[in-house]
Amino acid sequence: MSLRTVHVLRKLDRAEWGGTETALDRLLEGLRENDVEAVVYSPVPQHAPGQEPPEVRRFHAFVPVWGLSPERRRQMISVGGNLMSFDLASLLWKERGASLIHTHTLGRIGGIARLIAKLRHIPFVVSIHGGVLDLPKKVRAEFNTPVRGWDWGKLFGWILGSRLLFRDADCIITCNETEASLLRKDLPGKRIIVQPHGVPLACYQENHRDAARAAFPRIVNRQVLLCVGRIDPIKNQAWLLEQAPRIFQKHPNTLLVLAGPCTDEPYGALIQKKIRELGLQDRVLLTGGLPANDPRLIGLMQEANALLLPSLSETFGLVILEAWAAGTVVVSSRTSGPSALVRDQENGWLFCLDQIEAFHQAVDSALSDPALARRMATKGAAISQEYSLGALASRLKNIYEELIREKQCAT
Repeated sequence: MSLRTVHVLRKLDRAEWGGTETALDRLLEGLRENDVEAVVYSPVPQHAPGQEPPEVRRFHAFVPVWGLSPERRRQMISVGGNLMSFDLASLLWKERGASLIHTHTLGRIGGIARLIAKLRHIPFVVSIHGGVLDLPKKVRAEFNTPVRGWDWGKLFGWILGSRLLFRDADCIITCNETEASLLRKDLPGKRIIVQPHGVPLACYQENHRDAARAAFPRIVNRQVLLCVGRIDPIKNQAWLLEQAPRIFQKHPNTLLVLAGPCTDEPYGALIQKKIRELGLQDRVLLTGGLPANDPRLIGLMQEANALLLPSLSETFGLVILEAWAAGTVVVSSRTSGPSALVRDQENGWLFCLDQIEAFHQAVDSALSDPALARRMATKGAAISQEYSLGALASRLKNIYEELIREKQCAT
C-alpha cells in the first residue's frame, strides 16, 4: 500500500523550536524510514524560515480577534493559539494522492483539517500534544479564560466544526495513558490510543560536550543545572529562579542554565527582572532557542549534573528521555508525563511544587552524590532504549493502514 499522509501543524518555526515541534520532526523521520510519505502543512513562521525541506507547505494563519495588543498577538501566534486560515482548506483539498489527514492541532485549524478529510472521504486522525483533559485546574482555567477583544473567528469555528474534532476523528492519539483514560470516559467506543514520542538515541550518545563548551564557555568547570523548555509560564522557570539562591548558597560552584526560546514576552521580561532582583546575573545563563538535535543542546545535557523540569503541566516530557539518553539524571515536578516515566529515587526524582523541601533534597543529592546520580541516569537510559523512532513510527504506520482499509470498506 502506498501511503501519502498529510500532517497539519499549529507551528513550525525554527527560531522558536519546542518539544511538540521536536516530537513531530522525529515522528516524520520515523515514518519516512517506514516508507510513509509525509507532507507537512504549517503556518508561515514569524521569523524567516530559511531553506526548508521539500515536504513542508506553508499557509497563512492569523489570530481572528480585534482589539488585541501587538504583544499579545505575537504571543498567541508563538504558542499556536486558536488560529484561523483562509487558504489552508483549498491547499488541503488540492493535495494530490492524500491517503489520510493527521492534525496535530485542535481549534479552527484542526477544524479545517477535519472538514477536508470528511469531504475527501479519507481517514481523519487527531493527536493531542499539550493536553486537553489532563491539565491541572489552574492551567485549564487559564486556557479557558476568554481572550480580551472581539473574537470574530468564533463563527468560522462553528462552520468548520471545531467542536466536532474528537467526535468525527477516526482515531485520537495521546502521548500518555492519563489523557487517554479521561477521553475514553467522555467518548466511549472511540478509538483512542497512546503513542509516546521517540528519541534518536545515537545523537545523544555521541559526545557533543566540546560544542557546548565552545558555545557557552561559562559552563566550563561548573556544576550545571539545566532546564530545557520555552520561556513560558507553564514551564515555570520563575519558580525555579526563586529556589536558586538557596541552591547557590549550598553549592557555590553551580550554574543554572535555562535553554529555550521566549514565547511569552511578558513572562520573559519577568524572568529577566527576577534574575536582576535576585542578583543572579553571574549564576544564570539563558541560551535562547536551540534547534532539535543541536550539538550544543545535546552537549549541555551531557555536561549537566541534573536536568530540572519544574513545569506546571507536562503531558509527556520528551526532554526526560533526551536527558537519559545523554546520561543525565532528572529532577521533575510530579505531573502526568514525568510520573509515567520517572520512578522516584530509582531512576530520578519527582517532587510536588508545593513541597519545596523535596525539591531541594533532590537537587542536593544530585550535586553532592555524583555516583548516585549516575546510577539513576543509567537506569533511565535503559528506559530510553524503548523509545526508538523506527519502532514507534512502524506502529503508527500499522494504525494508518488499518484506518484506510476501514474507510475504504465503509465507502
